Amino acid sequence: MDLTSVKTIKDISSRYGFVFKKGLGQNFLTDNRVLEETVDAAEIENGVLEIGPGFGVLTYALAKTGKKVVAVEVDDRLLPVLEETLSEFDNVEVVLQDILKTDIKELLKDKFGDNKISIAANLPYYITTPIITRLLELRLPVNNMVFMVQKEVAERIAAKKSRDVGAISLYCQYFAEPEIICTVPAGSFYPPPKVDSAVLRLKMLDEPRVKVEDEELLFKVIRASFGQRRKTLANGLSGGLGLDKQTITEIIKKCGFSETVRGETLSLEDFAKISDEISIVKRGAK
Repeated sequence: MDLTSVKTIKDISSRYGFVFKKGLGQNFLTDNRVLEETVDAAEIENGVLEIGPGFGVLTYALAKTGKKVVAVEVDDRLLPVLEETLSEFDNVEVVLQDILKTDIKELLKDKFGDNKISIAANLPYYITTPIITRLLELRLPVNNMVFMVQKEVAERIAAKKSRDVGAISLYCQYFAEPEIICTVPAGSFYPPPKVDSAVLRLKMLDEPRVKVEDEELLFKVIRASFGQRRKTLANGLSGGLGLDKQTITEIIKKCGFSETVRGETLSLEDFAKISDEISIVKRGAK
């Protein structure tokens, strides 16, 4: 069965009375080259967790590696479809759950034991950030995470030090090495979305990229810095961290930055330095 064929997708949709839900980001990949690059990028060793298998297009390609595949799907209408499209494989298990409400650590422990695995997903655009953030926060036993995401989001996550950088960029770079594997035009999907996509790999680091005194504070500083992009770093940080603007400004200058610096010009290492200085000041104020 050629699951990348629009004819096949239409035939399955017709036979199962399946109506695509834009709200669930149901756009199915029809490009075999992209599938191959996605599977290769996952570097699967002990198995793979797939999020949102849809009709099983990526699942099929993952299963052909011979490794164990656990696919988590939220739409129960897809269960009989997946039973058909993946019928030739005995190394695939479909789990009907909402990944944002699932105890993922327990799921991985149950399905893969203590082995380090890979994660792959064609993520709905509207929940890309919440899913990636949650997967990173959980510190899962994972070597690689490979996601099909909106091209603009992939570029933001992989950005280093420019106006493209956002809080999610630094968040991902704290835990992983982001890399864009390939770009995917809208015409490579059925039905086609309104924007182009990209395959993004997060190669997980053994340890966070920077060491800080207070990890939670670092993330608060990053989020506050990008909350209102037009503000200077001093204005963005003042108030939300329990310190007045004058104190924040002094900390910024002590770290070697201009008092008018903006968050988008700073690296993760810069934020770590500022966060640690804020920790020292807050500790001394107690």
